[in-house]
Amino acid sequence: MLNKFKMLGVFLAMILFAVSGQVDAASPNWNTGKIQVTGTGVGNPNQATTSAHLSMMARRAAITDAYRQLAEIIQGVQVDAETTVEQMMLTSDVVRTKISAIIKDAEIISEGELSGGGYSVTMEVPLFGGNGSLAETVIERPTYVEPFPTVAPDYRPPVDYTPPTIPDYTPSRSGGNYTGLVVDCRGIGRINFVMSPVIKNERGTKIYGHKNLDYDRIIREGMASYAQSMSEAGRAGSNPLVVRAIALDDLNANPVLSMEDADMVLYQNKQSHFLENIAVVFLY
Repeated sequence: MLNKFKMLGVFLAMILFAVSGQVDAASPNWNTGKIQVTGTGVGNPNQATTSAHLSMMARRAAITDAYRQLAEIIQGVQVDAETTVEQMMLTSDVVRTKISAIIKDAEIISEGELSGGGYSVTMEVPLFGGNGSLAETVIERPTYVEPFPTVAPDYRPPVDYTPPTIPDYTPSRSGGNYTGLVVDCRGIGRINFVMSPVIKNERGTKIYGHKNLDYDRIIREGMASYAQSMSEAGRAGSNPLVVRAIALDDLNANPVLSMEDADMVLYQNKQSHFLENIAVVFLY
């Protein structure tokens, strides 16, 4: 009899074998921290003995279709700027086994027969959320928490700082006491969504990365959200510090800030700790 790990490997192999070149509309939802798909299927009336049997066959086909979609989407998730889940699976038996378990344990959110015949099953797996999430599988726990870079002792934030103009958004008149950070990445290319993003200054120094943060918290909540407008940037709170990225580095995954803005972010974070609270949003 196959042991548990071999069974998981066989399960994943079956699902990956079913993955075709077709691209589904479903994709990770980086704000809810879920990957959700809807599989559909039909039964073969020539093989069904009853209408109930036909419905059961359609349900099995729908679940298989959902598994196929989940496998396809998960493989394409970008862990960081240079690494996808698929690449990690090719180099690690442990990761491959855990990914197969995540797919196998996908939660059924809704299901039912379709009006025109067939069956529909909606399933989801967690990008983030602790044990059993994709993040816990692919983001490495650092050996220690690295401190954030420091600014010069005599640094003082600009008293007349004017944030970037953003449609339908009026920044708070009071400086300081910031609840989060919003990095406007629009107009410099499309930012690539990754599970473990980095923010750099223009000299290439990292000012925000997963090694600076509480690992268990970023596994539960993720490191940032991606928003198209300030109305979707609630993660950064009611009084965010807003800065504009001057470039996107590392295959367009990581925003780059000017030295002035990077220093201001670090200075204000020392006062309000919004980076530690992972209250970070990227506008795209």
